Amino acid sequence: MLRILDAKSGETVPAVSARRALTRVQVHASGYDLTALRVLLTTDLLLRALELGGTPVLPLLTADHHQAELHAAATTLGIRPFEDGRDLAAGLGEAQVVHVTAAGGTGPGTGPGLTVAVAPADGPDAGVLGTLDDPAALRLALLDAPRSTAVHLGAGALDAAGRRLGRLRRSVAHWARSPSRPVPEKVRGRLRDAWEDDLDVPAVLGVLRWMEDQPEIPDGARFETCAYADRLLALDLTRDLGRAT
Repeated sequence: MLRILDAKSGETVPAVSARRALTRVQVHASGYDLTALRVLLTTDLLLRALELGGTPVLPLLTADHHQAELHAAATTLGIRPFEDGRDLAAGLGEAQVVHVTAAGGTGPGTGPGLTVAVAPADGPDAGVLGTLDDPAALRLALLDAPRSTAVHLGAGALDAAGRRLGRLRRSVAHWARSPSRPVPEKVRGRLRDAWEDDLDVPAVLGVLRWMEDQPEIPDGARFETCAYADRLLALDLTRDLGRAT
């Protein structure tokens, strides 16, 4: 079961009390910058983790400004579409609620539900998205640090993330040429333990790196493992299938 640090109580608690019940996941964005993009990305990870655990979700976006830009950025980054939070939030009855907001920013106040706080990110302007050949490089760069840790994307950070992503995609394409094998249970367990522990995505990425050094894992299982992990990561790891030489 996914457990999450609730910023209001300071305790790590189950993200939802009823796994099969509709859960409203409401993101609160106060601007259009890298921090806002990181908040959107964290919300996307939360949505994916809940759905992988069998919980139906309703994603909502509440923003005072830059609503159109945030929706467009979400699409570019492979983030699930959001409904307008101001239009729908009031009529959802007893749906479970999880709020996602920037740490120290304007959030849900004392209303019902858990609050997931996301540390700030800085570096290039959010408009850099429109200049990237592969926006997944920015997604990876923002995923690579714990959510509670501030991120600074210095010069070369996106290029480095792009190279790392390219290497992993080439490996996945190579592994796909071998007969398929199921995801080893010990690997599946390590992946789920990581993302169910407060959405520890750096640990998920660490499991993938660890797997590459395990000679007993056949290439077909490595491929299926990456495809499985990408249901959470959404880095399009299978993009280069058929291009390997």
